[in-house]
Amino acid sequence: MTMPQSSRLTLSESISCVVFLGVWLAVTAYGIGFRGEHVVLALIIALLFFASRPTRCLTVALMPFFLFGISYDWMNLLPNYEVNPVDVAPLYNAEKSLFGITAAGMRLTPNEWFALHTAPWADFLAGMFYLCWVPLPVIFGLWLYFTGHRKEYLHFSIVFLLVNLIGFAGYYIHPAAPPWYVALHGFEATPGTPGSAAGLEAFDAMTGLGVFDALYARNANVFAAFPSLHSAYTFVAFIYAVHFRSPMVWRIILGIVTVGIWTTAVYTSHHYIIDVAGGIVCSLIGYSLFEKLIMRIPAWKRFMARYADYITVKQHK
Repeated sequence: MTMPQSSRLTLSESISCVVFLGVWLAVTAYGIGFRGEHVVLALIIALLFFASRPTRCLTVALMPFFLFGISYDWMNLLPNYEVNPVDVAPLYNAEKSLFGITAAGMRLTPNEWFALHTAPWADFLAGMFYLCWVPLPVIFGLWLYFTGHRKEYLHFSIVFLLVNLIGFAGYYIHPAAPPWYVALHGFEATPGTPGSAAGLEAFDAMTGLGVFDALYARNANVFAAFPSLHSAYTFVAFIYAVHFRSPMVWRIILGIVTVGIWTTAVYTSHHYIIDVAGGIVCSLIGYSLFEKLIMRIPAWKRFMARYADYITVKQHK
């Protein structure tokens, strides 16, 4: 695919945008059904793409994040529990065996132990950390983009997408119930069970925001606990902050938030430690696969160079 350098919008660019939006909306409407955010996002993409050269560059640069959102939504086309059996009891028992805590003569999973040892300050921090799981990596990516680090931005954003795709594959290979599901529903997997904010309900009650109740109430598939992609997102950003020697403030913020999200995932019963470890492994696989293998493919290196050149706003006479 050629990437023209003219500041004027070409016919091929216009057609590409229209085809992309058309295919996405058609598949979504047929297989899932329209929601208000689909229309809003399509309008935003179209307006930014056609408005000006700088906004077009930004729109194309954000494509990995758009594809992440679309691929996540499209998992509703074929729920993972229809592909493979859901792991409920074996994962719970493995967690208890590997990381169980003995208290009052009982063997508890870390999630169960935390449920008995909550604190308001911990509930507040848990909510704050979990609010960062997608916004902070996106902000880091935009910082790379707007500070002129376009090649670095592409490495990060594409690996962010790759890690998601690896994790999504894991959801289908090994559907798994989260800890809160066992606490509320036992060991029988029931498709269509509504999502739950679990331990994050304390943050909603404390702040009155209701953000997590609203978010998890719309979760159409609760059997996607392993690997924990919540644990992967800011970790990928941290990896690239270190890889590209970003300012120390970024490394500190991303490091603290990453560890905070890992802890919160277990504290709030959204993930087992095994799930968190799976998310960390996904991040390392995605990073290593891209940097050590894919970037050594000449055709891909040429594509990346053209991509970086295209999203760089230049002055044209």
